[in-house]
Amino acid sequence: MQLALTRPDDWHLHLRDGAALTAVLPWSARQFARAIVMPNLKPPVTTVAMAAEYRARILAALPAGASFAPLMTLYLTDSTSPAEITKAVASGFVKAVKLYPAGATTHSDLGVTRIARVYGVLAEMESQGLPLLAHGEATDPAIDLFDREKAFIDATLVPLIARFPRLRVVMEHITTADAAQFVAASGPNIAATVTAHHLLYNRNALFQGGLRPHWYCLPVLKRERHRQALLAAVASGNPRFFLGTDSAPHATRAKEAACGCAGCFTAHAALELYAEAFEQANALDKLEAFASFNGPDFYGLPRNTGSVILEKTPTPVPDVLPYLPGDSLTPLKAGETLAWKMRS
Repeated sequence: MQLALTRPDDWHLHLRDGAALTAVLPWSARQFARAIVMPNLKPPVTTVAMAAEYRARILAALPAGASFAPLMTLYLTDSTSPAEITKAVASGFVKAVKLYPAGATTHSDLGVTRIARVYGVLAEMESQGLPLLAHGEATDPAIDLFDREKAFIDATLVPLIARFPRLRVVMEHITTADAAQFVAASGPNIAATVTAHHLLYNRNALFQGGLRPHWYCLPVLKRERHRQALLAAVASGNPRFFLGTDSAPHATRAKEAACGCAGCFTAHAALELYAEAFEQANALDKLEAFASFNGPDFYGLPRNTGSVILEKTPTPVPDVLPYLPGDSLTPLKAGETLAWKMRS
């Protein structure tokens, strides 16, 4: 069995920098024509000038002959200015601004401490049509970890959209029925990315046979009913749900640690993992739109030309992949077998 798809894009990707960037970039460039690149480096990418420099490093790290366009984002802080938004739109290569509530996830310490502090920036984004990409989790430690996405929707996102009704918002890596229902019930300027790992796994995966750190991500995996709701959302064909891997590389020893890092590395087999999820949902006919059409349509970009071929053939996943000197990278499903394989 074969499945032909218009060449897809990844609308949420972590590429890191330096040697880590060089190690992981080929995996994404092999499968995707473009990717929205996350700005949570150290230091974060907070200005258009920094985004231009990071973009240049990404392009320089591409394997010879690769065709891949990084779409850059700015890291929103309490001190981001409306003038920086004007520069971002004028640049042509900055396509969105990322909202990290301070402390919500990896390298989010310099994120927004109170949403009211960035109202001026959001007003400018609304005026200029620049999307806001929201890591949708409340950070109040009194809120249960598994309830933080819904709390963010209720306390932050609903009032935000009421204040800025024309602001284009992408809820990143949604994990709950609440988020899926919110996006489906919202207007055309509200969308969401969905990861392969949140479509394939519920929170039991974290604890089967022991604590499994390579399934630990933020937002964390949720109950089975939420996974089923995500599958139903992407299988519905609603064009406001689209592919965003949130592939997030961490060295194996940083994951297998007393305080392990959050993030799943899925770029090694992103399309294969999504195909497995869509096959589970009996919705392989919906995969192409989800992977190749919905994202560019929302961002106002042309759809890609060319295609990729997925074959239904068992494909083993290596235990580890090369990463930094002295450090390996453990991919999701390490040592297991994929049901699909992308043809080279």
